[in-house]
Amino acid sequence: MMKMSRRARSLALGAVIVVLVGLFLWVVLRAGPLAPVPVTTTTVERRAVAPALFGVGVVESRYTHRIGPTMAGRLARVDVQVGDRVTAGQVLGEMDPVDLDQRLGAQQAALARARAGIAAADAQVQDLAARRAHAENQVRRYEQLFAARAVSEEAMEARRQELRLAQAGWLAARANLDAAGQELARGGAERDALARPRANLRLVAPAAGLVTARAADPGTTVVAGQAVVEIVDPASVWVNARFDQLRASGLRAGLPARVALRSRDGAPLAAKVLRVEPTADAVTEEALAKVSFDAPPQPLPAIGELAEVTLELPALPPRPVVPNASVQRSGSQVGVWRLDDGGLRFAPVRLGASDLDGNVQVLDGLDAGARIVVYSQRALDARSRIEVVERLPGVKP
Repeated sequence: MMKMSRRARSLALGAVIVVLVGLFLWVVLRAGPLAPVPVTTTTVERRAVAPALFGVGVVESRYTHRIGPTMAGRLARVDVQVGDRVTAGQVLGEMDPVDLDQRLGAQQAALARARAGIAAADAQVQDLAARRAHAENQVRRYEQLFAARAVSEEAMEARRQELRLAQAGWLAARANLDAAGQELARGGAERDALARPRANLRLVAPAAGLVTARAADPGTTVVAGQAVVEIVDPASVWVNARFDQLRASGLRAGLPARVALRSRDGAPLAAKVLRVEPTADAVTEEALAKVSFDAPPQPLPAIGELAEVTLELPALPPRPVVPNASVQRSGSQVGVWRLDDGGLRFAPVRLGASDLDGNVQVLDGLDAGARIVVYSQRALDARSRIEVVERLPGVKP
């Protein structure tokens, strides 16, 4: 009985060990390093790819006007607020003229005095011209009388002296008239010299636009060239976009674009590349381009707002296309894992252009109809056992 009990226990222990070994082997083959790797697959299709460029930019204005005084002074008034629309020639504010108005008044009085001096000098010229003409007539008459021995030589010489005096007086009057004219011109120049800075004290909008900044309030002392009001032209709003230089080979002016503003939902706004900048950013390795809207967005986006820019490049001829996620690197080669008769084979490929949907063209190394691995739960090699599944946890279909 004792012997049978020991034998039963040995058989039971052996059975347990066999079950445990079997369970261990099952776990190793199903969930351990020897278990098949779950993968998703797809069939290579031949179709056209419409490549696109994606970049990020900042909303800017092509024309920005910063209006301020041309000389230092105190700000007397500002007539506009941020957000106001202004027209060309509209007065936006004014600087304190200090004593410029009084100096202009004094200069106007000086000009009036100069004009009066000109009038007086002109009257004197006319008076002396008449006296000279009378003296000339007298000289001619006395010469005739002297020839007839009706007057003495002394009387005739006296008339000639009167003519010389009249001529000298007329010349002096003419000189006084010229001096008065020059004085008037000088006074006018001085008045204009005062009027120009006086006019520059008025802050005038050079073009129609939208007020985006008001940098000073009345009573503030500002220096020459300091901006008091900033105006942008709403019709000239564009996006200063940046694109990766490695993907910017097709970037050129005239390309259609779609601009998605960060502050707005809905369909992107239609735009186009206005120009490509001749210089690039050497630090970020980005190409720069200006993208203009087909129609000014309403309401106007904030200057400095971030925007996402997508450029549509011309479609390429049909070629085999694979998902970008299927492209792997094995050593120095780039390729995809291909399913051949249930086994795995790494197929080196030469890739071409890609689109924003994650599709990439295969130029060489793969034909349409081939079955390839897209996603795998672990890294693969030629000896890996695989299990094809519909989708992997955490991976979007």
